[in-house]
Formats: sequence, C-alpha cells, structure tokens
Amino acid sequence: MVTHLDATACRALMAVWAAEIERQKSSLIELDQQVGDGDLGLTMSKAFRAAAALPLSETHTPAQCLVQWGMAMAKAAPSTMGTLMATGFLRGGKALDEQLLRLDVPALAQLFSAFAAGIQARGGAQPGDKTVVDVLLPAVEALRESARQQDSLAHAVVAAEQAARQGLQATRTMLPQHGKAAVFGEKSLGLPDAGGSVALLLFEQLRQFVDNLQQGEK
Repeated sequence: MVTHLDATACRALMAVWAAEIERQKSSLIELDQQVGDGDLGLTMSKAFRAAAALPLSETHTPAQCLVQWGMAMAKAAPSTMGTLMATGFLRGGKALDEQLLRLDVPALAQLFSAFAAGIQARGGAQPGDKTVVDVLLPAVEALRESARQQDSLAHAVVAAEQAARQGLQATRTMLPQHGKAAVFGEKSLGLPDAGGSVALLLFEQLRQFVDNLQQGEK
C-alpha cells in the first residue's frame, strides 16, 4: 500500500499536472472566455510547463521542489492566476520541513493548507466569492480530517477530490466578487469558477496518480 509521496513521485506528479493542463488548455480557455479574460488555459499551461521543465535533481526534497516550482511559475506566468498558483506552491513548500523526504497524509494536509492560505492572502478572496478558494478550502478540510482519522493516502486523496468537486459545483450558485468575472455578475450564475476548475484538476490528477502507484504495487 502506498503511504507517502517521495521527491521522485512529486516530480512525476508535476509532470502529470502539466500534461493534463496542456490537454485541457482549450477547455479552460473556453470556460474563462465566458466570464473572464479567456487567458486561463494559456497562463496555466505556461506556469505548469515551466515548473515541470525544471532540472531538479534527486537531492531536492519535496519542499524544495515546491518552492522551485513556485518561483518558476511566477516568472513564466506573471498574471493574476499565475501569481496565485505560484504563491500557493511557494507557501506550500515553505510550510514543510525542508529536510522532509516523504509526504504522508498529515504532510499533504499541511502543504495544501498553506497552499490555500497563501492564495487567499494574496488574492484577498473569502469563501463564497466564487474563486479558486471555494474549491481549495473544502479539499483542505477533507485532507485535515483524513489526517485526524489516520486514513490511508488512497482514502485521503479520494476524499479531497470529492470535496473539491463539490466545492466547484457550489460555485455555480455564487456571484463573483473579484477580477473581470465580477463585472458579469448574475450572468455567471450556473457556470463554475474557471480558476476553481484548475484546482479540481490538481486533486483529480493527484487521486489518479496515487491510484496508479497503488496499481503498480500489485
């Protein structure tokens, strides 16, 4: 049973995230065009591609990888969402012990708690503002609960994905309070938050990644 993600797995996960962002780039652009600038797919593609391309060595710990990814994203995609994602990875990395070699469920909860808090502090969004925060916070709480219950990694990432999906669904009934989306007001009702769709993608791929690791052990 897979109980943790080491630095090698973390680097592989970033490659998976970058590839999935690339696959869904057009869909993200289309969604963002309905209530935003329409550049979300391009921005996220640049950010995650830059992170995945970093020549990180076997000596980099998970925390160091996260910080390096955040810096690469900030440089490659200095837009609103690019900056928020960069901040999330930077804060997540800095919240972990730099020498920690493996991320178990409590460490993932700590990472994503800092990730979400960093984005919330940087962007100023509150729950209910129809932003990525509304997807991140439920997933974070699910990870925290899994850590409290000493759940397996496989169970924890499933719970986080489900919570993120419910969070994104809930944004359909919210009125946007930030960015260009706020101008659209009630026209955005029924549509999910575009940035939140990226957050769900991260948790979907994390769950799938852990599933694949589990299958590889059989």
